[in-house]
Amino acid sequence: MKITRIETFLLKAPLGKDRFYWSQRACPERKSLLVRIRTDSGLEGWGECGQYGPGEPPAAFVNSVLGPRLIGKDPLQVGVLWEDMFTSLRDFGRKCAGIEALSGIDIALWDLAGKHYGKPIYELLGGAFRTKIRAYATGCYYRGDDVLDYQAALPALRDEAKGYVDAGFTGLKGKIGLLTIEEDVERVRAIREAVGDRTLLMMDANHAYNFHSARKMGKALESLGVLFFEEPVVPEDLDGYALLRQSLDLAIAGGEDEYTRYGFLELFRKGCVDIAQPDVCCAGGLTELKRIEALSTAFHVQLVPHVWGSGVALAAALHLCATLAPVPHTAFPKAPLNEPMIEFDKNPNPLRDDLLKGPIQLDGEFVPVPEGLGLGIEIDEEVLDKYVMTP
Repeated sequence: MKITRIETFLLKAPLGKDRFYWSQRACPERKSLLVRIRTDSGLEGWGECGQYGPGEPPAAFVNSVLGPRLIGKDPLQVGVLWEDMFTSLRDFGRKCAGIEALSGIDIALWDLAGKHYGKPIYELLGGAFRTKIRAYATGCYYRGDDVLDYQAALPALRDEAKGYVDAGFTGLKGKIGLLTIEEDVERVRAIREAVGDRTLLMMDANHAYNFHSARKMGKALESLGVLFFEEPVVPEDLDGYALLRQSLDLAIAGGEDEYTRYGFLELFRKGCVDIAQPDVCCAGGLTELKRIEALSTAFHVQLVPHVWGSGVALAAALHLCATLAPVPHTAFPKAPLNEPMIEFDKNPNPLRDDLLKGPIQLDGEFVPVPEGLGLGIEIDEEVLDKYVMTP
């Protein structure tokens, strides 16, 4: 079997009045870059990347740099192809768009391999410790009213948070960092009051703070029973991460803006995080996420992957989570203590809700791992055509 074609699909779904904000920017549209690998046997595989920033840079890497290297190659040699792609990027693309492109291709290769061998990806990666993953909702972003008058928006914020609990979620992650610390603390307090003390609560600043501000916010989050504080400072400030971890009595999480085992090795060596959050569509694909897992266990750091994108990204993250060993081992592992959780984005996203035939949904407080071959999903190509951007 040989690779005959590698295609990219740049997807954009405008949100209109449903646009939302986090600390860094507005989100007026949901976007992603899908990768399809075709073979002379008729089998094909799907992957995803390009969800963070513009999809055009990783598309250029797929179409002009990495894709041509793979034409005519055996797609089942996943590890060999990963090394060939990575070493070809070493001089100019060891992070960001180059590794995102590699990630999308790698996921597509695993999807294709699963279809060839008649197995779900998690079996090819070594088997499943679990076939359903406890989910936490990602929501409570800033809407237009939050920016103009955050107090007027608090009732809607409470209703949104309570809605996630009513839907079955036992955990919720919200956003901070766009307003003043005092205003954001009031928002977090409103969320806590809405969901009660038994709901896991996490907060994500998207690297909005310097060390001093992050420590002040962290102290307030401690008092509200927040489980983890995500991306408190910029990803370059490894010393700030480590100092916060030493000075706060809550878990420090980060890593969605880091790439490959080499980037995570520095996070672990410096003692930056309690919870590592690589994104399978950005940090190097499934191949590299298993290596990052090996590193995380060697440093006794929990791995809870970041998830953001379409149903393809969610499926890939579920297969990864199925294979993550409990850290540390106990007779009856429990999330979030030593079991992974799956981030389940609840912001408006047609690419998540409509792109798959049979979307991935919450079942109680868990999300089942897809059981079909490869990723276990099927793309609705009518929806794909609706959102694809033509050159």
